[in-house]
Amino acid sequence: MEEMSIGEFARRSRLSPKALRLYDGLGLLSPARVDELSGYRYYEDGQLEQSRLIATLRQVGIPLTTVKDLLALAPAEMVKQLTALWQEAETRHTGHRELVSALVDRITGRNTVMYEVATREMPQRSLLCLKRNVDEGGEWAFGKEFIAIIRGKGLPRIEGREGALFCIWWGRVSADSDGPLEWCMPVPDEQAEELAAQFPELTLRVEPVHREAYVDLGRGDQIDTSQWQLADEALRSWAEARGIDPKQLSLKPEDLGVRLTYLATPPITETSAPDCDFAVPFA
Repeated sequence: MEEMSIGEFARRSRLSPKALRLYDGLGLLSPARVDELSGYRYYEDGQLEQSRLIATLRQVGIPLTTVKDLLALAPAEMVKQLTALWQEAETRHTGHRELVSALVDRITGRNTVMYEVATREMPQRSLLCLKRNVDEGGEWAFGKEFIAIIRGKGLPRIEGREGALFCIWWGRVSADSDGPLEWCMPVPDEQAEELAAQFPELTLRVEPVHREAYVDLGRGDQIDTSQWQLADEALRSWAEARGIDPKQLSLKPEDLGVRLTYLATPPITETSAPDCDFAVPFA
């Protein structure tokens, strides 16, 4: 098969030599041959299709690490994963559009109803918790770690929303802020000490009786972080309309903390997802 220099391959693939060296270093697209004496890289004509595929995946914003994972898949599985990634991207785009619209309304003094707000009474609860600072993109990995710790340990369940798994966002997680986050699992008060002894990596604490204002976000696998911000804006507007002082909303670390609650509803299968709501405790 015909070989070509990195310069010629760069011209035909429309990828710069810098990009080709990067992709080689990451194991995405390695030269067909590297001259032992000169170190020159040579590519083959058959590698052009791979280079175009990589370029297209990058053009639509797929990270290099994900590109590498996709290239290792059979075509049918790659199509499945690409479809799922695009659906996630569309969800993010929709959320961002709605968030900007809500921001414009707030700046201009308009009061737009984004979500219906409801309230509920929450009892005192014993919680097994794991708290950590996480960087952007690390939220779900942290959640999966917590779920892996408690899964399969036969924890007694508390029925309803009072017994649902939840995550407290003590601070924003973004490119500029690292939380912290705290995952919590309610457990029966009378068994709390015994259960805590089985999980040395978790902290046992008691959350007091309180009220929560909340909005329903739907299936937990179909929401984006921008929707949490929209829910936060909706709760602020709700509080303002009822004359609730912002200081009464639990927005500081020394208070109860804003939270996302995940309630699994039967039938529970491999493809089912919990119902999710965004709540703010308030005085």
